[in-house]
Amino acid sequence: MTIEEIQQEIIEEFSGFDDWMDKYAYLIELGNNLKPLDPKYKVAENLIRGCQSRVWFHQELDGDKIIFEGESDALIVNGLVALLLRLYSGRTPKEILSSEPHFIQDIGLHQHLSPTRSNGLTSMVKQIKLYALAYEKMLEKKAE
Repeated sequence: MTIEEIQQEIIEEFSGFDDWMDKYAYLIELGNNLKPLDPKYKVAENLIRGCQSRVWFHQELDGDKIIFEGESDALIVNGLVALLLRLYSGRTPKEILSSEPHFIQDIGLHQHLSPTRSNGLTSMVKQIKLYALAYEKMLEKKAE
């Protein structure tokens, strides 16, 4: 499945809910289903700056694909982490860099998140893109 197809799937899932309380409950459920991050990755260098709650992302390169793992100590934010991992984990740096997570706007997340959570979500996406850029440069050097 492409990143765009996953975004459409997420948009469809959220369109099945009539109000935002149900959407928040779904986000919490997604977060609860997220595999816990190994405690060895819950270190300062993996903390996402700009998030009010604590959010950790760990990434590794597997061939030419980046595998992301993550977790937050806040229920709704953990659901946001789950959505971003679903979208970007297992993708090449080029795929990540060439796509924008428009589902965030399309399902109304920015309008319904507190300003601090919205800023945190933006910081998470920015960090994922920075990891992708770094791995893209590394892969380019390897190919030389």
